[in-house]
Amino acid sequence: MKRSSAETSTSPEELVSNLRSLLSEAEKLVGESAGEYASDKMSELYNRLQSAQERVQELYGVAREKVAAGAQTTDRTIRSHPYESLAIALGIGVLLGALLRRNSNH
Repeated sequence: MKRSSAETSTSPEELVSNLRSLLSEAEKLVGESAGEYASDKMSELYNRLQSAQERVQELYGVAREKVAAGAQTTDRTIRSHPYESLAIALGIGVLLGALLRRNSNH
């Protein structure tokens, strides 16, 4: 299913906002009397909820791919420069230890 560029650029915050508005509409629908209008609104609401769910799954997939790619890049870098990586990790550890010790003394 192809998406327009406007739909694919939706931020997670906008997606959460859209889901909240869908839920509020669903609550209003439950409060209203049943009828043809309500069934039309329910099908529209269902379609919007389904598209929002698809978008969340797409965002999750993209985030998962980015995390995996970052982990692979980090692994390759560490394996190609093991001593430099060890020295950097040691330096960061010493720096964090000094900062934590300094904060615990106050």
